[in-house]
Amino acid sequence: MLAQRLSGLHPYVPGEQPTDRDYIKLNANENPYPPHESVGQAVQRAAAEQLPRLGLYPDPDVDSLRAEIAAMLNATGGCLGNTRVDGTACTPDERNRLPFTVTPDMIYCGNGSDEVLSFVFYTFFDGDRPLVQPEFSYSFYPVYCGFYHIPMQSVPLLPDWHLDTEAMLRAANETDSSIILANPNAPTGIALSRDEVRQMLKRAPADRVFVVDEAYCDFAAESCLPLLAEFKNLVIVRTFSKSLSFAGMRLGYIVAAPELVRAVFTVKNSVNHFPVDFITKTAAEASCRAAWYYAQNARRIISERDDFAAFLRGRGWFVIDSSTNFVFARKDGRSGDEIYQAAKHAGILIRLFRTPGIENFVRISIGTHEQMAALKKVLEVL
Repeated sequence: MLAQRLSGLHPYVPGEQPTDRDYIKLNANENPYPPHESVGQAVQRAAAEQLPRLGLYPDPDVDSLRAEIAAMLNATGGCLGNTRVDGTACTPDERNRLPFTVTPDMIYCGNGSDEVLSFVFYTFFDGDRPLVQPEFSYSFYPVYCGFYHIPMQSVPLLPDWHLDTEAMLRAANETDSSIILANPNAPTGIALSRDEVRQMLKRAPADRVFVVDEAYCDFAAESCLPLLAEFKNLVIVRTFSKSLSFAGMRLGYIVAAPELVRAVFTVKNSVNHFPVDFITKTAAEASCRAAWYYAQNARRIISERDDFAAFLRGRGWFVIDSSTNFVFARKDGRSGDEIYQAAKHAGILIRLFRTPGIENFVRISIGTHEQMAALKKVLEVL
């Protein structure tokens, strides 16, 4: 009764979402701070004043949302953690100032960045050549390769856990292939500099799309958005889930040359004409207008992340330098499962990867100061 292609699928496994206990959740890279109050107010107002809209199909192109996202990116440079805030006004720091103006026709919005990635895979990657990606990266990439029958070439990381950009370029040029990478990378947390990505783009196949997944960029030093002025084959994927406290609403987007965005719209309109609903659109627009609030929260998370990494290192842990809202760490003499179980027993969830090569690492999302203090008490005795 089932299609034969179903047997080849290997679904993505998300972090635990338990219902049996009120855990401190540091396992899914969610933002520990709530959305700005204006988001809830906007949703309540829309539901009260525009209730009939819930019975109608939403704007299929979400034009007003794309305009709000463009305005937010222009104001912040795409890196909230390094955005200067003056009251409710944002300005990018010098390194993230954009050399052009992001326009709405450069943006496509979808139902979470996972759906956006799915459309990117279908639009730009063919089954006649491998897609080049790091060996340890976002584990949905291999899932989509299997779903769309795209060959995959995973390139091992360097011994210091950085991406082996030279090996990735060799692989891509040998087969005239696309490259996809998360920057900062997940689950390692390491970021390439913008110039390192620029050098890759200069040497990668110019006739193939080069995808940079910036899910965690708001906690890093730089965004690759300025590179869109130089490279028409660059597609940047971003999400509201992490820095904009939106994981429960689902919204992701791409920023790319208008002709590439139009191609993704063609795919969307062949699958689901209305991926962003009216309430999500309303909440997301309000989030964009409160970018100053999320910039402040990003700074708080960065500070807590650096403090927590120092705490672990001071107790003999190996911690990979992180440019994200999590740390990826291990401790000699302790298995990843031991660490995970100790935290869970204390009512705290962290992420364990059972993948060979990283099975003794744990990924710990950065929570509030109080949440991290609770975890420190658990880890002090390990």
